[in-house]
Amino acid sequence: MNRSIRVDAVLIQAVIAGALSFAHLHDLAEAAGQTGWKAWAYPVSVDLLLVAAWRRLRTARRDRSAWTWFVIALVASLGANVATAGLLDLEHVPAWLRILVAGWPALAFLGGTLLVHSPAEDTPPVKAPAQAVDEPAVTEVDMRRETPAPPPAPELSAATPEPAAPALTVPAALLDHARQIADTHRATTGSPMPAEALSARLGLPAPMTNAIAAQLQLT
Repeated sequence: MNRSIRVDAVLIQAVIAGALSFAHLHDLAEAAGQTGWKAWAYPVSVDLLLVAAWRRLRTARRDRSAWTWFVIALVASLGANVATAGLLDLEHVPAWLRILVAGWPALAFLGGTLLVHSPAEDTPPVKAPAQAVDEPAVTEVDMRRETPAPPPAPELSAATPEPAAPALTVPAALLDHARQIADTHRATTGSPMPAEALSARLGLPAPMTNAIAAQLQLT
């Protein structure tokens, strides 16, 4: 599907400005001694340098080199417009202007070459491919966090009874001797013999005496 070109005021102004600038550059070059096809080559050289610098600025806004050559080409174009507006005698062109016109082709070629072959300053750096992320090392703190704490030891209840001490074994001979002493005390006094008195008579430790007293009471 063909696209229709919309003719507006901006496009008309661009055509008029380009045609007049082209004609002024031709007249100035011809007045500076460049006749024939050489006079027509100068406006083409200026416009090409202007377009090359503008295209470079579109991709690299901060490129100082592109701005420099854009300003040089713009000054050359505007200078020709002003010079041919009656402010300069085209019949007697000064020597410095002849030198500028004669040296313009080399200057335009240098600018075009630098714009084409210089690397762009705003080109984003190429990112290296992402490398595989190594697994983080397990630190001692992580191990402490991941390792479950052991269950607390069950507390002993205060009401838990202590195991009873093993019962003492009383020899039969010692038990018979203690029974005789207790029977004699009962027959003499008419009352059971206290455990303290039996312990004093036998001269035995309290646990052994208690065990003998318990046996005598059971029998």
